[in-house]
Amino acid sequence: MKNRCLISSLIVLASSWNNFVQGQDDLMNMLEEELLEEAKDTGEPETAIFKSTRLILGHTTKTRHKGELELLISHRFGRINTGSHELWGLDNSSVRIGLEYGIAERLNVGIGRSSFDKSFDGFFKYKLIAQSSGNGGMPISVVLLSSLAIRTTPQTEVDPTYDQFKERLAYNYQAIISRKFNSKLSLQLSPTLLIRNRPIDLTDEDQLFAIGLGGRYMITKSVSINLETFQRINPEANSTEFNAVSVGVDIETGGHVFQLHLTNSQMTFERAFIAETFDDFFDGDIHFGFNISRTFNLGKK
Repeated sequence: MKNRCLISSLIVLASSWNNFVQGQDDLMNMLEEELLEEAKDTGEPETAIFKSTRLILGHTTKTRHKGELELLISHRFGRINTGSHELWGLDNSSVRIGLEYGIAERLNVGIGRSSFDKSFDGFFKYKLIAQSSGNGGMPISVVLLSSLAIRTTPQTEVDPTYDQFKERLAYNYQAIISRKFNSKLSLQLSPTLLIRNRPIDLTDEDQLFAIGLGGRYMITKSVSINLETFQRINPEANSTEFNAVSVGVDIETGGHVFQLHLTNSQMTFERAFIAETFDDFFDGDIHFGFNISRTFNLGKK
């Protein structure tokens, strides 16, 4: 008799819990719809066009608010197709550690250091236009990015003049244009000019034009599928480099964003992954990698 009463109580409790959870979900959906409608009426800026400041390799139109500091760790292993002797790439890795800070509401600065070529990089990122809805709203977001990379590997006997400081520099200029079409789909386009004072291959052009293409599709409110590629417009006819191609998954957990991806570029800053990707994605030269970011709010007590 006691067992029957206990079972009945558990059934009632489970049913009540299910109704409570369903009610909470319905309430959250109603609130979200109300906020979307209010944004349409008031012309509020669109939020969460992208979850992170990086899509996979390249920047997105997301910027940090004034006073926000982001720690970003980017890690790429070796090629998966190297086999079991290299533990499918896990024996080899390239790491970049960077800091990004919102010095104003639309202006960010960042610095980073990569194990690849022991390079340092820094950038300025300015949000020129923010997508918004409602009367007089803007259909797109536009961010301007300017970055500098410095290669600090020592000179070699093959190329003794490489020790000149100016020949270690590379400059990157981008206009990043994005649009959030609905709560699930966001796309972006990134026209790019890359200037290398001294390319690795001296037959390459100093100035390289490229177009970055990418997008995000939300599977749930915290998980998305991301795609990205950087297509070089004017590579040399006999170029041994390839266009960067990447596919990944974003997982948001509170203040952290975990990004897991597969890419043919082991490098994590513009000069390297746009101009110095020597692996062919479609021939199986794929690297597993991840980005981890953590944001700290230094502007509020």
